Amino acid sequence: MTVVVDGESLTPEDVVAVAREGARIEVSEDARERIEESRARVEDVIESGEPVYGLNTGFGELVDERIPPEEIEQLQLNLLRSHAAGAGRDLSREEVRAMMVARINALVKGYSGIRETVVDHLVAMCNEGVHPVVRSRGSLGASGDLAPLAHMSLVLVGEGEAVVDRTRGESTDESRAERLSGADALAEIGLEPLSLKPKEGLALINGTQLTVGLAALAVVDGERLVRGADAAGALTVETTLGTTATADPAIHEVRPHSGQLQSAAAIRDLTAGSEIVEAHRNCDRVQDAYSLRCLPQVHGAVRDALAHLREAVEIELNSATDNPLVFAGGRVDERASGTDDAAILSGGNFHGAPLALRLEYARLALTDLAAISERRIDRLLNPNLQEPHLPPFLAADSGVESGYMIAQYTAAALVNELRSLGAASADNTPVSGGQEDHVSMSAQSALHARTAVENATQVVAAELVCAAQAAEYADDAFDADEPLSLGVGTAAVCDLVREVIPSLEADRPVHTDVDRVAALLARGLVDETLERAVDGSSVPGAGE
Repeated sequence: MTVVVDGESLTPEDVVAVAREGARIEVSEDARERIEESRARVEDVIESGEPVYGLNTGFGELVDERIPPEEIEQLQLNLLRSHAAGAGRDLSREEVRAMMVARINALVKGYSGIRETVVDHLVAMCNEGVHPVVRSRGSLGASGDLAPLAHMSLVLVGEGEAVVDRTRGESTDESRAERLSGADALAEIGLEPLSLKPKEGLALINGTQLTVGLAALAVVDGERLVRGADAAGALTVETTLGTTATADPAIHEVRPHSGQLQSAAAIRDLTAGSEIVEAHRNCDRVQDAYSLRCLPQVHGAVRDALAHLREAVEIELNSATDNPLVFAGGRVDERASGTDDAAILSGGNFHGAPLALRLEYARLALTDLAAISERRIDRLLNPNLQEPHLPPFLAADSGVESGYMIAQYTAAALVNELRSLGAASADNTPVSGGQEDHVSMSAQSALHARTAVENATQVVAAELVCAAQAAEYADDAFDADEPLSLGVGTAAVCDLVREVIPSLEADRPVHTDVDRVAALLARGLVDETLERAVDGSSVPGAGE
C-alpha cells in the first residue's frame, strides 16, 4: 500500500495505514513544486538581510537576539539539540510513524520554507523502517510538540537514536529491530546526515504532529470500538432477556441525534432474526435497566464525540502548523516581514487547543462507554441482578469456581483509572520567560485519549467474553424443543469469540480470554465479521 501525501488529503485512515500497517509514503509532484517555491522565498529573505523570526533571530524569549549569517546553520542544529528534552517512556513504533507521516504532510503544504531533501529524508526513514527514539513526555502543545519533534529530527542530522526495522517498515515484529545511533541508522539505509539550512530546524519541530498523529489513531480505534460495543451490548441484551424495542426507529426519529440513530440501527441489525428475542416478546418485564435500555443514547453520544474529534483531526492533518509561515509576497498585508516576493508571518497555528479540547471530550465519552459496558458485565455476572437461567458469575460450578467474577473487578479498575485522569487541556504553565504564557497541553490530552481507547477496549472485550458465555445458557430460559438462535450479527460475533476462546467449563486464567477478544476488537476483526454477517444476511431488517 502507498499513501500519497500532498498536504491536502491525508486522512486518519491513511495515518493508520502508515503507522500500523507499514504503508509506504510518496510525495505528490504538486507538493514538490510548492516545497521548492517556499524554499526560494526563504532564500530571498535571507539574502535581503532583514531580521525575521525563525530565520536569523533567536527563539522564544530570545526573539530579539540577531544571529550573524555565519552562525545561522549552527542555530538550527542547536535548536534540535536543546529542544530534545523529553522524558517518560519511548513512543511506540506506531506512535512515532503516526507523528512522522503527519509532519511530512504538514511540511509539503509549502508554507514551511524547507528544502526538498529534508522531506525526502523523512520519507525514506519511514519507508525503510528507521524510527527515531522519541520520549513521550515534554510537549506543551504550544509552540507545538517541540520536544518530541526535536527527538525525531535529531536523527536527520545524524544524532539521537533510532530503532531500525529490518523488515523495512512492513512488520511490527520488534524482535527484528535494532537500536542504533542516528548516524548509523541513516547509513543503514544509504543516507548521509543533513546539514540544516535557515528555518529548517524550526520548521521541523514547531507543529502539532505528535498530538494529531495520536489523535488520528484514537479516532479510528475509537470508532471501531464503539461498533464493537454495540455488538457486545446487543449480545448482552439478548442473553439477559432484554428487549430490543428500545431500538425501535420511532423512538429515535423523535430525538434524531446522528450517533443515536446509528447505534439504534446497529442494535436492530445485530439482533435481526433472533429467536431468543422473539421467545419472550410478550413477557411481563416492564422495563430494562438503563445500561440496556439507554444503550443507543449512550453509545450514540460517544459516536458523536468521536465524530467531533474526527472533524478536527482531518483539518489538522492537512494544515500548516509551524511558525513562522512563508507566503507569496502579495498574499499578506504589509505588516509581514520579508521582501516583495516573500512574506514571513508569525502567528499561533502551533497551538493545540483545537485538538486538545476535542480530545478531552472524546476521552470522557470513551470513559462513559467503558462505564456502561462495565454495568452490563455486572448484570451478566451478579447473582443479585442476573436472570434466573444464568449461574452466579457464569461459573459452571458456582462456589467451587468463581467463573468470570474478577473480570468485572478489572473492568471496574479500568473505568476508575479513566475517571481519575485529569483534564490536561484545562491546565496552563507559562514557559520561555513568560513569552509562551498560555499552552494547550494537547499532547497529554492525546495520550489520555489513547489510554481511554485501550482501557475501554479491555472492558468491552470483557463484556463480549461474558456475554458469549451467557449465550451458552440462553436455551435454559425456555422450554423450546430446539436451540434458539441469536440475531444474525450477535451470532456471528459470538462465533468469532468462540474461535479464540472455548466455553468456560472450569476456572482458568481470565486475562487470556479478555486479551484475545480485545485483540479481535483492536485489529478490526469484529468489524469485518459483523459487516459480512449483516450485509450478507437475508433476514428482514438486517443491514438497514
